[in-house]
Order: sequence, then C-alpha cells, then structure tokens
Amino acid sequence: MHPSGRATAPSAPVAAAGPALAVCLAAPALFVFEITWLGWLLAAVALVLAWIVDRRTGVASFRRGGSPSLLRDVSLIAVGLLVVSSVPLAAELDNAAMLRFTLALGGGVVLPYVMSRFLYHDRAIRFPWRAGGRWRAVQWVWLAAVLVLGWLILPFYFITSGAYQNWPVVDSADLITRLFVGVGAVGIWDELFFICITFVLLRRHLPDWAANVLQAIVFVSFLWELGYREWAPAFTIPFALLQGIIFLRTRSLGYIVTVHLLFDAVVFAALVHAHNPGMLDAVFLVR
Repeated sequence: MHPSGRATAPSAPVAAAGPALAVCLAAPALFVFEITWLGWLLAAVALVLAWIVDRRTGVASFRRGGSPSLLRDVSLIAVGLLVVSSVPLAAELDNAAMLRFTLALGGGVVLPYVMSRFLYHDRAIRFPWRAGGRWRAVQWVWLAAVLVLGWLILPFYFITSGAYQNWPVVDSADLITRLFVGVGAVGIWDELFFICITFVLLRRHLPDWAANVLQAIVFVSFLWELGYREWAPAFTIPFALLQGIIFLRTRSLGYIVTVHLLFDAVVFAALVHAHNPGMLDAVFLVR
C-alpha cells in the first residue's frame, strides 16, 4: 500500500468504474427513491462486475491479504449501505427510533471494518483521528467560515423551503437535548462511513476526483432520506465534495469531523429556531 492510501496495483480505473458506480447508485435507489429491490439489485450487479474485473486483472478476490480486490472493497461498501437501509431514516427522537439509528448506523461502520480487518486481513479502513499534524492557519479560518456559511444558508433553507418540518417538533428541553445528540452523532457517523470507508475504498481503484464524486452521491442520498430535501442538494453536494478534498489534504478524520460538527451545530440551532419562533430571533436573519 502506498502511504497515500492508494493501492500499489489498483484495478484499471475504466474497468473499476462500472462496479463502483453501480454500488454507489444503490444509495439513491435505497435512500432517495426508496426502492429496496432496486438498491439490492444494483449492489448485486456491482459485486458481479467487480468479480469479473478481479478475474481479468488477475487479482485473487478471496485470498486473505495480497493485492487490493475490487470485489472485496465493493462488498464492504454494499454491506454498509444495506445495513443502514434496513431501518427508516426519517428523523425521529423517541427511544425506539434512536436505538434503531444507533444499531443500524453503528452496524454500517462496524461490520465493514470487522470484515476488512478480520475476514479479508486488510487494513484499508482506518480512522486517522490525529493524522496530518497541527492545524494550519487556513484550517482555522475554514472552521470560522463554516460557521458563517451555515448561519447564512441553513435558516434560510429550513424556513423558506419548509424542510424543518422533516424533523420532529422540538419544543421541550428533553426533545432539544435529543436533537442535539442525534444531529451530532449522525454528523460523526457521516465522516466515518462516507469518507473513511466509501471514499477510501474507492480511491484504491479510481482517481481521487472520481472516488470523491461517487462518495458524494452516497453522502447526499443518505442526507436526502434523513430530511435534507427540497433544494438541499445545492449545498449538501458541495459540502460532501469539500469534505473529501479536505480529507485528501489533511489526512485527518479529527479535522473533517470538527468541520461537520460546527456545521451541524448551526443545523441544530436553525431547527430549534424554526420550530420555536421567537426563541432565537436575535441570532438568525430569517424568522
């Protein structure tokens, strides 16, 4: 493995593109259109195509260790997607819903990690929390910019589009606390699955830009079912792509999680503001 995380002998990018695209298109099928059978079919097609690519490139798909296998890597993404899609992802804050989210999203990260490490004897999936060294001045500036951009965009989006109604009403201290925990937890999970699993595995076989576009498809599809609908892709797509680029530059899970949590802090405040007129009117421009 090259230090950058790219495979030393990757599948030919053109050949790998088909299976990679198929498994990533399973995400909009599952999360946007909610056609379960189509999502499973696309995942199955991706696995078959990946096996064919491995055969043609001389990679032993099921040999422990060895050269990166497109089939193994696609299977890890597919497993994660199918586990996550096993529960409804509409935002809810009751105990049962939060338990379902915890089990499904946790399984969507843990199962691919365990399969990669202990079944495939591969260490492609890592969570480099403190990699990249000390944060540079430009990184600190970007954190401030994220807060400002979120403050400008998110209240306008939630209120003018009515998208805040995709989240339950939070009009008590208990519900507001649950929303805060849920938004933050999902934000951390996003980076674990979309960047540290999907993006990293795709990069072993595709150019960085292609892997980033494909992970963004998965990222935005998940956010759509979660409640970021209407014109949300106008900012969720750039956000997903930027997170991939930032990870390439910093190699730091800790940094991209910090970016995401700052953005989600504004998401949380904007949702509370939208559901409770008058509570945060002094903070936001849109009422």
